[in-house]
Amino acid sequence: MLMSTTRPYSPGDRGPESEAAVAAAPGSAAAPGSGGRQVRRLSLNGASGIVPLSRDFTREALHAWGWLPAAGADHRAAAEDVLLVVSELVTNACLHAEGPEELWLSCDGKVLRVEVSDRGAGQPAPRTPHRAGRPGGHGMFIVQRLCLDWGVVRTPGSAGKTVWAELGAPN
Repeated sequence: MLMSTTRPYSPGDRGPESEAAVAAAPGSAAAPGSGGRQVRRLSLNGASGIVPLSRDFTREALHAWGWLPAAGADHRAAAEDVLLVVSELVTNACLHAEGPEELWLSCDGKVLRVEVSDRGAGQPAPRTPHRAGRPGGHGMFIVQRLCLDWGVVRTPGSAGKTVWAELGAPN
């Protein structure tokens, strides 16, 4: 089952990546600027310091894909948005979903997709009404504001879900 905030299918969704496609390209699936889809995957099972680990992993991918070092303020802001979205999705999985299992990053040159898989049954949603002055409860509101789209994918017969978010690549 797919839940999207604005449309039934996300623009960057091309279905699940095959293990062979990811294994064929250690680290990333294409060179920066080649027009191919670049993919990185990080297993988080049993890891400690999951949020900083996820941010460091994402920062390395952004370097490999040419997003960092940033060429200007717009590029720097785009990279910081990606790091913040990763932090929020991974933190939510830690707090509300028995911990994250895996972080997937993919980029096709136009859209960067973040996916965090977890074992939780809950349904993430921005708190409404959003109260900026109150502590906590801002994670999905931030994701909603920074991303082109986001949603939840559940596999029938399996526990857990994948929360995905997509951000536009800098021009």
